[in-house]
Amino acid sequence: MLVSESELVEAVARARAAGRTVAFANGCFDLLHVGHVRYLHASAAEADCLIVAVNDDRSVAGLKGEGRPILPAAERAELVAALRGVDYVVIFGDATVERLLRLVKPDVHCKGTDYTVDTVPERSVVAAYGGRTAIVGDAKSHATRELLTRIARTDDGPRNRQPGKAKAPR
Repeated sequence: MLVSESELVEAVARARAAGRTVAFANGCFDLLHVGHVRYLHASAAEADCLIVAVNDDRSVAGLKGEGRPILPAAERAELVAALRGVDYVVIFGDATVERLLRLVKPDVHCKGTDYTVDTVPERSVVAAYGGRTAIVGDAKSHATRELLTRIARTDDGPRNRQPGKAKAPR
């Protein structure tokens, strides 16, 4: 479910009152792929409730460069929210998720395997309130950048074909 920050705070309070643990994951999730799904499923396994913070369009452009994101934040958030195991999705525009971590204080902050516990930028914030950091998901062998490169290499992709017309032989 896509929520505002204030709705997220209320949802976390309800979850904690019910004795549920909270996990937190974040990312751009531009062109959702199997690596994202595996990361989020592994994050969901860390606690009873999973919050996913999705970077807004401006922050994705700053992180990933010109032409990104491919999909707008609202659509990326809707796709993430549709995944099994994801309880709440919030869109954020900060350079890091430190402010959100301080706001909701999840029991566990989940990061992908492109990090180690020692290289997670927010690890000291999480440790300061008594949370833990977990490295989850499969090996970082999937990337949106690689998908975009593969798409760009297909010179006669579906967008260039008319419906019902076969690709001409070379």
